Amino acid sequence: MHELGIARNIVSIASDAAKGRRVTRVTVEIGGLSGVMADAVAFCFDVVAEGTPLQGAKLDIREIEGRARCNACGAEFATPELFTACACGSSDTTRLSGEELSIKSMELEEAA
Repeated sequence: MHELGIARNIVSIASDAAKGRRVTRVTVEIGGLSGVMADAVAFCFDVVAEGTPLQGAKLDIREIEGRARCNACGAEFATPELFTACACGSSDTTRLSGEELSIKSMELEEAA
């Protein structure tokens, strides 16, 4: 389960960026075509956050829909799978979104 490693990395990156302050919320984006199971990351998050500045923090996951642009006709369309052809029949497409895996923001507790 590589989602455990991803959760560990989220906690590590946010902990380093917090510079000793307590983190109350982390927002991440996970693309639907990234191969990462958002539910599994959420499941692992609380366990790996224990004993860190993220202990008790809320993890907000924004799932990003896969989208592509057809290089033949220019249409933009949803791609629920990695290799989705355009309605025009062309498979010559450019991925626009859906492969993201990034920390978008975090909230810190007020400094004393």
